[in-house]
Amino acid sequence: MALTIQVNLSTLLQAIEVLGIVAFAMSGFIEARRREMDMVGIFTVGFITAFGGGTLRDLLLDQRPLFWVERQEYVLLIFALALVITPFTRHLSSGRAEKFILVADALGLGLFSVLGTSIAEDAGMPLFVCVMMGVITGIFGGVLRDVLCNEIPLVLRRGQLYATCAFFGCWVALLLDKINAPESLTVSAGIAVTCVMRLLAVRFDLRLPA
Repeated sequence: MALTIQVNLSTLLQAIEVLGIVAFAMSGFIEARRREMDMVGIFTVGFITAFGGGTLRDLLLDQRPLFWVERQEYVLLIFALALVITPFTRHLSSGRAEKFILVADALGLGLFSVLGTSIAEDAGMPLFVCVMMGVITGIFGGVLRDVLCNEIPLVLRRGQLYATCAFFGCWVALLLDKINAPESLTVSAGIAVTCVMRLLAVRFDLRLPA
C-alpha cells in the first residue's frame, strides 16, 4: 500500500511539473511574440520562463542533475510547443494576449509553487524553507521572462498580489500535509489557493499596503 501511495504521488507531482512547464512556457511565448522576437527569441524566453524557477530551486537545494537536464523530454516539449504555438500567437490581439498571459502565469505560479514546496519537504528542509523554495520555484521563471523582455519583474512592482499568493498557497499545502490529508487534496488545495488568489488580485486590484 505504501509503495502504491508513493508511486501515485510521484506520478501526480510529475504531471504537475509538466503542466507548470507548459503554462509558464506559453506565457513566455506570448510575451516574446508581443516583443516581436524571432523563433530563437521565442524559444529562449519560453525555455527560461518554464525552467528558471525550478533551476534555482535545484541549485539552492544542491540537487543534481537539474530537473530539466535529467528529463530531456521537457526541453523537447518546449521546442515542439514553440514551433506549433507561435504561428497562432500572431492572431492574438493585445488585450487577449494580456489576459492569456495572466491566466497562464497564475496557473504556472500555483503549479510550480506547490511542486517546489513538496520537493523541498522531501529533501528534509524546515517548513519555512519549504515555503520559500515553493515561492522561488513559482516566481523566478517569470522574473527572468520580464527581465529578458525589458520589463520590471512583476513581483517587484507595486502591483496586485503575486508572490504573496504563492506564499499562502504553499502554507495551505504544507498544513494539510501535516494533518495527513490525502495527497491529492493537499496538492490541489495549494494550487487552487495560489491560482485563485492571483486571479482575484488581478480582478479586484488587491495589493499589499504601501
